Amino acid sequence: MTQMTFAECEYANKKRKTRREKFLEQMESLIPWKQLENKIRRHYPRSGIGRPPYPLSVMLRIHCMQLFYNLSDPAMEDALYEIASMRNFAGLRLHDKLPDETTILNFRHLLERHNLGEAIFKAINKHLSNKGLELNNGTIVDASIIAAPTSTKNKDKSRDPEMHQTKKGGEYHFGMKVHVGVDDRSGLIHSLSTTAANAHDITEVPNLLHGEEDVFWGDAAFVGADKRDENKDRNIVWMVSQRIGCRKNMCKVEIDIEKGIAAVRASVEHVFARIKNQFGYRKVRYRGLAKNTNRLYILAGFTNLLRSRSALLP
Repeated sequence: MTQMTFAECEYANKKRKTRREKFLEQMESLIPWKQLENKIRRHYPRSGIGRPPYPLSVMLRIHCMQLFYNLSDPAMEDALYEIASMRNFAGLRLHDKLPDETTILNFRHLLERHNLGEAIFKAINKHLSNKGLELNNGTIVDASIIAAPTSTKNKDKSRDPEMHQTKKGGEYHFGMKVHVGVDDRSGLIHSLSTTAANAHDITEVPNLLHGEEDVFWGDAAFVGADKRDENKDRNIVWMVSQRIGCRKNMCKVEIDIEKGIAAVRASVEHVFARIKNQFGYRKVRYRGLAKNTNRLYILAGFTNLLRSRSALLP
């Protein structure tokens, strides 16, 4: 073990922990590192001729921090030099050779090239299932818009062709949609898909059902989902909110049913709050759906871990 520098000694003896340190300690305990590394290892370069790669555990932790704080590749490199708690989380020392932005970029491209975001998401859900957290009860389905740049001041002089414009609440939005299927008891995400923003929510229902649910929960966007060819043979109860125009003529019993549906559906909003507010993913980071989908799968896994922390942490 190398000798600690004076700066590291002073940092280790400071009187209080910052919020960043507490959060990173929590994520260190929550994330099943070995399972995630096993999903990546077969694709990760091995030592051979030339400069040896950084340990997989180091690069995976750096990538996780990049997603925790929504940092670009250059910003992540700067953070490793500037912030001691982030170096400690990655298992690095200030006098080590720290990964540069190109190394960080290449690791992200490796995850995208092999669709490892979805594999990481499934590994986290399997870990939660092994801990006794169920993800196969009823399903709550919803979607949220993630904005994309509308400017054409770029090399191609055009908007992202995989994004699209849509109107919601009287306002126009340009970007993509993330669709999620959430367990109605635990509030955990069990399925995820993405489309351009103009795709109707109802078209993604088959991709968000795991097949074992006995009840479906959705807002007024899913009215008529049970009558579509791909869904009409499903043996489930469809609990879908009525459109606003139908509610003014409802009796008290029907109003109470609507309130009950809204109370169950509320947990899906916590998912979007975590992804957009805590992890800062209100606007796409990359062009195209594939790269953003890869990132959203991993953020969904982190969201599930934080949602389950009371059951996972001692």
